[in-house]
Amino acid sequence: MAENNQNAVAGKAAAKPKPAAPGAAKPVAPSTAKPAAKAVASNDGGVYKPPVDRPATNPYKDSRSSSIGAWFNERFYVMLPIIEYLKKKEVPQHRLSMWYYFGGLTLFFFMIQVITGLLLLQYYKPTEAEAFASFVFIQQQIPYGWLIRQIHAWSANLMILMIFIHMFSTFFMKSYRKPRELMWISGFVLMLISLGFGFTGYLLPWNELAFFATQVGTEVPKVAPGGALMVEILRGGEEVSGETLTRMFSLHVVLLPGVIMLALAAHLMLVQVLGTSAPIGYKESGMIKGYEKFFPTFLAKDAIGWIIGFGLLVYLAVVFPWEIGVKADALAPAPLGIKPEWYFWAQFQMLKDFKFEGGELLAIVLLTTGGILWALVPFLDFKASREEKSPIFTILGLVVMAFLLINTYRVFAEYGW
Repeated sequence: MAENNQNAVAGKAAAKPKPAAPGAAKPVAPSTAKPAAKAVASNDGGVYKPPVDRPATNPYKDSRSSSIGAWFNERFYVMLPIIEYLKKKEVPQHRLSMWYYFGGLTLFFFMIQVITGLLLLQYYKPTEAEAFASFVFIQQQIPYGWLIRQIHAWSANLMILMIFIHMFSTFFMKSYRKPRELMWISGFVLMLISLGFGFTGYLLPWNELAFFATQVGTEVPKVAPGGALMVEILRGGEEVSGETLTRMFSLHVVLLPGVIMLALAAHLMLVQVLGTSAPIGYKESGMIKGYEKFFPTFLAKDAIGWIIGFGLLVYLAVVFPWEIGVKADALAPAPLGIKPEWYFWAQFQMLKDFKFEGGELLAIVLLTTGGILWALVPFLDFKASREEKSPIFTILGLVVMAFLLINTYRVFAEYGW
């Protein structure tokens, strides 16, 4: 008996079973206990996985809808909660509600840019020898190529104009206040990328005006520490050349589109999650007339604005077409009146005003510092975050807007359009 106990404790052998009593049921044969043996084996050989009650794959399959609606629901059911959320989203109505539509117009002109840009890519050749010829070929030989190119050029200008209007309307309504700080920053990033689109796309026609304007524009960072290296990387050498054209093209059609898609997705997500902001004090003072559904009421009004914007775009493209110009020649003298695109005129005029020794570097420092402070406004305007009016920041916005408008007009008065 002691020997059996020692063997059991040591694990060497199991204890011998006692003989069955007369008339007792016979023990079950080992072969009949296969399921139990499998369960033990699976327990011994791996992690036990208890059964899980999973929800139905498509919880909307029994919902009442038309046959077409049911077909889409069955395949895109994961989108239904998002659609339901959009149906519940509301937009406040007040005397400043019209400014809400400029964000949608900016998105519309960006989509026009994408579509027309893809069409132009079918014929454009980004090389020093063929860029201008392909540009002329699109304008003169391709059916409606001139219209596509003009729409592309004008939609770029209108998109940036809408961005500025949207930015200042957001600023003066203090829509950047808590909890929308990241919405403001993502919008600021979108504005910078859009300006980058304008700068990199300006050289692509490879005409005389674009060539020398790019030469002047890329010369500016040289006065800053490390600016010479930046200019050399951007140009692909010491001077503007065919390598510069290739780099501008790659930035314009590859890098910047990828970056702007990420920033745009983040901005639109924040807009949908955080909703539309009303000016400070409007809700408390009863100045909000009511709320309208974002989908489909506000979206339908947005679409009307898009139709008007498209009509304006076609009118400008037909009545005020952009010139083709002459092919760029690096050996030719720069023509008089070289200037950047209008959305850089204010900075261009400031650099002209700071022509004293060290003035250009000072202008770059001031512009860079001002841009950083502008981006960080939501974290600096503590009163707005507490739902209190902040007249100091309103005055700041008026000063920035006056700087842009006055300097832009000064360039227009000196050089013309």
